[in-house]
Amino acid sequence: MNLSTIDIVIIFVYLVGTLVLGLYISRLASRDMSAYFLGGKTIPWWALGVSNASGMFDITGTMWLVSMCFVYGLKSAWLPWIWPIFNQVFLMVYLSVWLRRSNVMTGAQWLNTRFGTGRDAELCQLAVVIFALVSAVGFIAYAFKGIGKFAVIFFPWELAPDVYALIIFAVTTLYVVKGGMYSVVFTEILQFVMMTIAAIAVGIIAMSLVSPEQLAQATPEGWSEVSFGWQLGLDWSGVIDSVNDKIHADGLELFGIMVMMMLFKGVLSSMAGPVPNYDMQRILAARTPSEAAKMSGLVSVVMFFPRYMMVTGLAVLALVYMGPEIQASGGAFDFEQILPYAINRFVPVGLTGLLIAGLLAAFMSTFAASLNAAPVYFVNDIYRKYFNPDAAPERYVRLSYLVSFVLVLIGVGVGFMLDSINNIMQWIFAALFGGYAAANLLKWHWWRFNAYGYFFGMLSGLLASLLLPLLLPETHPLLAFPLLLSVSLAGSVMAALATPAQEEAVLKAFYLQVRPWGFWGPVRDKVLAEHPELDNPPMARDMANILVGIFWQLSLVLIPIYLVVRDYQGLLWSVALMLVGSVFLKFFWYDKLQD
Repeated sequence: MNLSTIDIVIIFVYLVGTLVLGLYISRLASRDMSAYFLGGKTIPWWALGVSNASGMFDITGTMWLVSMCFVYGLKSAWLPWIWPIFNQVFLMVYLSVWLRRSNVMTGAQWLNTRFGTGRDAELCQLAVVIFALVSAVGFIAYAFKGIGKFAVIFFPWELAPDVYALIIFAVTTLYVVKGGMYSVVFTEILQFVMMTIAAIAVGIIAMSLVSPEQLAQATPEGWSEVSFGWQLGLDWSGVIDSVNDKIHADGLELFGIMVMMMLFKGVLSSMAGPVPNYDMQRILAARTPSEAAKMSGLVSVVMFFPRYMMVTGLAVLALVYMGPEIQASGGAFDFEQILPYAINRFVPVGLTGLLIAGLLAAFMSTFAASLNAAPVYFVNDIYRKYFNPDAAPERYVRLSYLVSFVLVLIGVGVGFMLDSINNIMQWIFAALFGGYAAANLLKWHWWRFNAYGYFFGMLSGLLASLLLPLLLPETHPLLAFPLLLSVSLAGSVMAALATPAQEEAVLKAFYLQVRPWGFWGPVRDKVLAEHPELDNPPMARDMANILVGIFWQLSLVLIPIYLVVRDYQGLLWSVALMLVGSVFLKFFWYDKLQD
């Protein structure tokens, strides 16, 4: 693609502006560890929420969503449950409050709140540090693959996708490593504003160029239906035959079973709490527990409308205007590159530069957030704790620079070995997070669970997820989730029951501070005997808020999709669902928040 001068200027000004802003703000981050990794816990909740949404509005995930919308139509609204997107509902309802009450810097350090400070607790922290570093490498490889596929369509120098990715990684790594949380948050707010403007513009362009009749002719029966049965029920024969091969490769013919598995995995993973990445760091960076909950709720409110305006807009443009070409070519097509191809073909001069800059911003947001979250686990929980506890704050910050660069190098190496976005995404969100779920679910909800159970549960789950591609290469990671969960659950329960329970004083202090619900009867009774003024945790209310919140969030996804395809009846029902859910959550969640 030959970009116009206007587009090139917009992209250049954006990249230079982001780099300058990030480096300017970096002076705030160099004071100490808390300032570098958590912004000194002074950043407003709305800024953290927009930043978190920007970090999730990533280019790699957006490319995947466009390909899913192209292939599966409105049924693709269910597919992000594999991540799962509704973990933000669990966080906003109760988990962000529970986590923020610990007042610590990392997820590994949080474990002292639950398991105390003995040798067994140190093993737990080691397991979390390892998981955090492995998941960071996975996210870096995920971003690397996406940005390379994106850049090769637009930039004119005929370099390989991985070479483009290396160049963009170099620019982004500089301001992220230097600027810490301050730089990440405030550059992400700028990036999100740009992305929102460009995304809504794309949706409007699609609405002006594609009529409902054209879309119906370009898609098979059932594409415009959000409902589904056991079978997918989409046959692309005679429309775009190669899409049937894509569906088979994705393993989603039995769509009903796969969505049920996503829901099963998603609920357990969500109850386990956030993995040690940028989502958890923003919760810990919030000023108060209630602000942490508001921050998690804001993510869904601000992210889905612009993101799905763009996703649906690019998908329908590609279906109507590129579909016949794809069918006529008769060969294999990389559906993950629909997004850059559609921008190339349908977005006008000027807006193209803004959209490319915005998508680069989306990539930089995700990469920046992932990279900022990982080094703290090594610096704070390994180096500072065991090797040099009394070093000057500047030394810890400089070491974090080195750890960041090493993680980037390893992630880039993994990215070179991958073939597709879908492969790394499925492994991260189904396999790796599947190995994480059991031990972290039990730590919140079962009083008898101890530090040894957590360590062996995490270790067995991590090893199982790493070995899965080697031992069962043909197994879909989502279908392997029950196996991974069983391995981790067995390691967790057997180790916990084979070793003594955690000290009573630690358990009582944890319950009093965090107030979890679940299987805490013996501990709860002892705490209430000493503090009769305490109420029981609101489990029933939290569960009702989560049930309503999941469908409320789904309505936020469907509203922009129905708007772009101009299905006004579906739009009306989605808006009604959103309004009812919002009123319910206002009275039974927002008004009940307390610190």
